Amino acid sequence: MTPTAPFAARQPGFNVLWLQSGGCGGCTMSLLCADTPDFFGALTDAGIRLLWHPSLSLESGADALAILQDCVDGKLPLHALCVEGSLLRGPHGSGRFHMLAGSGKPMIEWVRALAAVAHYTVAVGTCAAYGGITAAGSNPTDACGLQYEGDRIGGLLGAAYRSGAGLPVINVAGCPTHPNWVMETLMALAANLFDASQIDALGRPRFYADHLVHHGCTRNEFYEFKASAVKPSDRGCMMENMGCKGTQVHADCNTRLWNGEGSCTRGGYACISCTEPGFEEPGHPFHLTPKIAGIPIGLPTDMPKAWFVALASLSKSATPKRVRENAVADHLVQVPAIRKTVRGK
Repeated sequence: MTPTAPFAARQPGFNVLWLQSGGCGGCTMSLLCADTPDFFGALTDAGIRLLWHPSLSLESGADALAILQDCVDGKLPLHALCVEGSLLRGPHGSGRFHMLAGSGKPMIEWVRALAAVAHYTVAVGTCAAYGGITAAGSNPTDACGLQYEGDRIGGLLGAAYRSGAGLPVINVAGCPTHPNWVMETLMALAANLFDASQIDALGRPRFYADHLVHHGCTRNEFYEFKASAVKPSDRGCMMENMGCKGTQVHADCNTRLWNGEGSCTRGGYACISCTEPGFEEPGHPFHLTPKIAGIPIGLPTDMPKAWFVALASLSKSATPKRVRENAVADHLVQVPAIRKTVRGK
């Protein structure tokens, strides 16, 4: 339950307003899987008040619109505007493909008005950040991100947009986002511990975007020996054949596990680079790795191609039998040898 606007206006705290635009709602579903038994309690403990969320709040209709209008009018302080889903500008820039029910106004008009008074503006998910899945194909709804269209800055709010705190849109990208990426971003904002130095070149919070999905992957031994999976159930590295982009993608999915247990690669699925702009249209099937002359196109971000080819050749020639056979099996077929690791006296 969230407080009504008059009550909230009298209470101290960090006010967050959450809007859902063009998307599937998956980031909200992910957020509800945050590693806490008490989602609202975690927010309260951090001094965060969720003014309104279309899926989680009791207010609807006129009551919900009153909260939004009070924020626009300055009657209710808006510390963080969170937008989930891409912004639908069609048809012909009118925004009428997505009208906010009962208001008579397109969602993009509400977002522009609220972003103008927000101390911080946060794009939750890759759709809100860069356009994402909603902007794929011919993009008939003219979907875009809050401040990006793919990897090009602009979007709904424009390249020059800055929030009340002087920051561009904070892009908590992911499809869906990890719940803790959202929670930690909001908590850092509420504690006044977030500034321009905390975002990377694509507007993402650096606490997760300065890492690669490759870091902490349980398949790293197979990667080191270039022992590759050849079918979906195999245990080997999925980079060479199965479309995995974990060595290129900025996120900490394998060191900040989902629900404390897993990640895409730990579940046997290749990383499809969902935190990156344009991931929705890779130009090839997600489950296949494109190659030129047998060499994968998508190499590690900071390794020259010639070095990779030389390393791969050496690694494959030195691959232990255990690693080679386990890579193309769906269970352990060769266990590590038992060797004495401490010399006796």
